[in-house]
Amino acid sequence: MFLFDLEGLKKRIIELESKTFEEDFWQDVDKAQNIMREINNLKKKVEEFENLKGSLEDLKVLIELAIEEEDYQVYGEIKEHFNRISKEAEEFKLSTLLNGPYDKNNAILSIHSGAGGLEAQDWAEMLFRMYKRWADRKGFQVEILDYQSDTEGGIKSVTMLIKGFNAYGYLKAEKGVHRLVRISPFDSSNRRHTSFASIDVYPELDDEIEIEIEESDLKIDTYRASGAGGQHVNTTDSAVRITHIPTGIIVQCQNERSQHSNKITAMKMLKAKLIQLKEEEQKEKIEDLQGQYTQIAWGSQIRSYIFHPYSMVKDHRTDVEVGDINRIMDGDIDIFINEYLKQKAL
Repeated sequence: MFLFDLEGLKKRIIELESKTFEEDFWQDVDKAQNIMREINNLKKKVEEFENLKGSLEDLKVLIELAIEEEDYQVYGEIKEHFNRISKEAEEFKLSTLLNGPYDKNNAILSIHSGAGGLEAQDWAEMLFRMYKRWADRKGFQVEILDYQSDTEGGIKSVTMLIKGFNAYGYLKAEKGVHRLVRISPFDSSNRRHTSFASIDVYPELDDEIEIEIEESDLKIDTYRASGAGGQHVNTTDSAVRITHIPTGIIVQCQNERSQHSNKITAMKMLKAKLIQLKEEEQKEKIEDLQGQYTQIAWGSQIRSYIFHPYSMVKDHRTDVEVGDINRIMDGDIDIFINEYLKQKAL
């Protein structure tokens, strides 16, 4: 059983559509595009609900006809319709759980390799591919904001912007430490290794959200963009790293063409992290956030990916297990995300 405010959704669509008729609507292109995107997604949600309601009515008619005419040969057809509708209803229900203040936003996802050198960096690169594949399955766009590779191989860290309706709502389930157990391809003795990588996820914020940050609280460094993730790798110090001194939060961006653009993007990332941290610690002001920011606590892994001595992926929060590890590494991680969302809604 779940509640769905259809009328509220329709009112929201009318409210947003009225904004599109304002003379200066397209002056801020990014804002206008976000509004158009939200309108389309809300209309899609209404359409999904109406289609689901229609399917249920059709199934009811089919059952009534079978009973009335005592035609039990259509039992198989009824069962097939019921299973399909049940699956669609479950997926629709899950989407209604994404009602947090930033759930509908794009997501900024960062992957950091743990201790262990090349083995851990290779694991970070495997996760990078997994999340890109997941985004492809969802029809989301991926933009690389920062990419720190290693000369030996793998990734030290990568930050990507995943654009799509409810991207943050889904991906917030992935925040935590991810553990890999396998026979290392880099070990000539074929020994089993355990590697760790941390995932940090926070929403991309709209420009309308204001947050005051003292200039004296910032340490800004520039460096040369490099690595496969930088679309505009050059010979100037265009990449920007910003440290928020009171909390220890560090953000960096090297994707844009200029140092100025990278600084703007990095500041948006910092604001998003600060607001998220403020809410997690239930603080009223950013100034109340002090102490070292611990990105993710090592040792508190949320999921284990075991390639040897058997094949299994287990989520330690929900106890969901999947034996087909290749399917998971190819981006099919919705089973873990969905179970987490359902658990949090209880």
